[in-house]
Amino acid sequence: MDVLVTGASGMLGREVVARLLARGHSVRGVSRKSRSSQQKDFAWIQGDLRTGAGLDSAMEGVGTVVHCATGFGRHTEEKLAHTITEAAQRTSVSHVVYVSIVGVDRIPLPYYKQKLRAEEVFRSSGLPVTIVRATQFHDLVRAIFAASAKSPVMVVPNIRFQPIDAGDVAARLAFIAASSPAEGEIEIGGPQVESATDLAHAYVAAAGRKRRIVPFSLPGAIFRGYSEGYHLSPGNALGEVTFAQYLDRHPDLRRAAYRTTS
Repeated sequence: MDVLVTGASGMLGREVVARLLARGHSVRGVSRKSRSSQQKDFAWIQGDLRTGAGLDSAMEGVGTVVHCATGFGRHTEEKLAHTITEAAQRTSVSHVVYVSIVGVDRIPLPYYKQKLRAEEVFRSSGLPVTIVRATQFHDLVRAIFAASAKSPVMVVPNIRFQPIDAGDVAARLAFIAASSPAEGEIEIGGPQVESATDLAHAYVAAAGRKRRIVPFSLPGAIFRGYSEGYHLSPGNALGEVTFAQYLDRHPDLRRAAYRTTS
């Protein structure tokens, strides 16, 4: 089957492409600029997710679209969803897989609201759609700690996380891409639910440094949603790579926070 992956050059997109190729699919990636590929069964197709230019050609003959690209600013998630569904409706696409986030319907974060509206665009398109909601990626959690660890006192939110590896998400997406569309949403979470404080301790220990770690709380509905665990899905712990294992596998990333500190 031919599969089109949006955001194929991104962290998740690269993993999805690799796993689709390993499953024997022919894969296309969309890029606004002309690119060439040396990978067997993978080709870059020039197209613009913001305007829809070139997407009809990119989707011609494609069975499934896996939408991993992210929209920011004027080119929001909702707008990208419209351009993708409109092109898919005009071509032979028989399945669209959209990557969303656990808790988008319960935590009023502005970006989550965009993701939720994009979900509605896909649901109302008339296309066979599977929406996959994942918990936070290891990379995002590490980035949060990397920013706060630049200070000798490391402040972290007094909440829990269930971080998941991008490779684990990609493996699930590659399986879903070749399956029948699912009704409702599929949730996938990392293997462990841990406090941000414990994860921060693991982060600084892996980096071989010491920091005083101080948890904080904030008022308001957004922080309350995280405190209540609406971004977690412990009943759908399908990931295999823990945060500690992720840090072991990426020593360059775990030390990145200390490039400008002692």
